[in-house]
Amino acid sequence: MEALAMMPTSHKTTMVVITSTAALSSFPYTPKESKDFLRFIYSKPEFIGSAGPYDATSIHYNNWTTPRYLAIDQGTIAPMIENYRTGFLWKLFMNAPEIQKGLKKLDFKSEKYNIK
Repeated sequence: MEALAMMPTSHKTTMVVITSTAALSSFPYTPKESKDFLRFIYSKPEFIGSAGPYDATSIHYNNWTTPRYLAIDQGTIAPMIENYRTGFLWKLFMNAPEIQKGLKKLDFKSEKYNIK
């Protein structure tokens, strides 16, 4: 998974950390990898709390985790999974009159969204 953050440790090594928001908010772009991460993280009870996956985890450093949630990160996960499943949010956005007007000004064309 490319959604990694690198954190220096006191042991002069590098700790690889996967942030749940990066991995799961990428569902529309990396569906296989995001699904694999979702299955994996739910197989590790120490990475999951009552509100879902914790903010960040690392299997490379004794199953290190941050047992907290950040709203700005958590808030992107469900909408992006839904967007992957149905495309609802993308369709809603692309069909908004102000978006259509802006895309036409930019000379964007799409048969799918009736922008000519």
